Amino acid sequence: MSVHSTQYSFRPKDAFLGAQMLFVAFGALVLVPLLTGLNPNVALFTAGAGTLLFQIVTRGRVPVFLASSFAFIAPIIYGVETWGIPATLSGLAAAGVFYIILSFLIRFFGVEALRRVLPPVVTGPVIMVIGLVLAPVAVFMALGKTGDGSAVLIVEWKALIISLSALCTTILVSLLGRGWLKLIPILCGITVGYVASLILGVVSFDAIIAAPWLAVPDFVMPEFSWKAIMFIVPVAIAPAIEHFGDVLAIGCVTGKDYVKDPGVDKTMLGDGLATALASALGGPPNTTYSEVSGAVALTKVFNPGVMTWAAIAAMLLAFVSKLGAFLSTIPVPVMGGIMVLLFGAIMVVGMNTLVKAGHDLMEPRNLAIVAVIVIFGVGGMSLPFGGEFRLGGIGLAGVVGVVLNLVLPCKDCSEPLPQEKEGCKTD
Repeated sequence: MSVHSTQYSFRPKDAFLGAQMLFVAFGALVLVPLLTGLNPNVALFTAGAGTLLFQIVTRGRVPVFLASSFAFIAPIIYGVETWGIPATLSGLAAAGVFYIILSFLIRFFGVEALRRVLPPVVTGPVIMVIGLVLAPVAVFMALGKTGDGSAVLIVEWKALIISLSALCTTILVSLLGRGWLKLIPILCGITVGYVASLILGVVSFDAIIAAPWLAVPDFVMPEFSWKAIMFIVPVAIAPAIEHFGDVLAIGCVTGKDYVKDPGVDKTMLGDGLATALASALGGPPNTTYSEVSGAVALTKVFNPGVMTWAAIAAMLLAFVSKLGAFLSTIPVPVMGGIMVLLFGAIMVVGMNTLVKAGHDLMEPRNLAIVAVIVIFGVGGMSLPFGGEFRLGGIGLAGVVGVVLNLVLPCKDCSEPLPQEKEGCKTD
C-alpha cells in the first residue's frame, strides 16, 4: 500500500513518519499547558490518548492529530487563578460533554442545526473576544512580568530582547519558511527565544537536574464545580463550528468527504470524548491541529495509521520526566513573545470568519449581535445567576450571542456555512 492511500494501515515502517507529525505539533501542543499552569507531560499523554480515541470513534478514517486547544487558554488561566486546577478541569470536561451532545444533535437534525445555532455572526466575534481578552497577559509576559503584571520576573530590557527575538523568529518562519520549517514557526520561535535567554543568563537548570529521567505524568482528577462549568462551557461554542471547518479542510487535502464518511457527527463525538478524557486526567481540551493537516498536505501521507504512531510517540514521551522539567525552564518572556502573535492570530481568525461569511455588519441585526458579544466579552460584563455565581467574560459573551441570534428576527438565515460556499482550496 502506498503512502498516498487514505485507508487505515498500521505498519512499523510508518513510525518515523508518525514521529515527524508529532514534531510538527509539539510546539503548539506544549505551549497551552505552559501558559495555563497545566502539566506538559500530561498534555502529551492526553493528546496521544485523545487521538487514539478519536480514531476508534471515526473507525480510522480521518488522518488528523488532536492536541491542546488554544481557544480555551483564557478560561483556563482565569479558572486556575479563581477556582484551582481540579475545579477548572471539571469545566473543561463539561465542554467535552457539550461536544458530545452537539454530535447527537447533528446526527438527528443534520449539520444544518449547527449552522442555525452557531452561525459566523456568533462564532466570529466570540473567537475575537478569546484573543482580545488575553492581550494584557501577552504584553505583561513579554515585558518579563507575571501574567497579571503584579510582579517583575526578569528586568525589562532583557525581557524585551528575549520576547522580541521569539516573536520576530515566529513571524519570519511563518512568512519565509519552506517545507517542514514553515509548519513549525512556534517551535522555531521558542528555540530562538530560549537561546537568547541562555545568552542573557536568565535560565536555571535546577529543575532539570532534580527531575528523574522517567516518571508517571502528574495526572490530576477534576473536582465538580458548577461555577467553572457555567463559565467554560460557553467557550466551546467557537471551537465547535471550527471543528466543522477542520473536517472540511482535511477532506480537501485527501480528496475524501469526511462530512459523509465517517460523518461530522462521528468526528464531533470523537473530539468531545477526547476532550472529556483529557480533562479527566488533567490535560487541556483537544482539537484537530491544522499544523499536522498541513504536514499531511506537504508529504501526501494520507494513511490515518501514521497518526496512530504520532499518538503512541506522544504517550511514550509523556513519561520522560526531564522533558517536562526542561519545558518548565523556558523563561516567561519567551512565552510572552509567542503569545503576542498567537492571541492576535486568534482575534484575526474571528475577523476572518466574519469576512468570509459575507454579511453586512452594519445591518442592525448583525451589528447588535457582534457589538454585544465583543463589548460584553472584552469589557468583562458579568451577570449574577443565584448566590455568589456570576457568568461573565467569554462565557457570557458566547451565551448572549447564541440567544440574540435565535431571538432577533432574521430576513435570510438560510445561507450555507462559509466553508460550504468556498469549497476546497488547496495550494
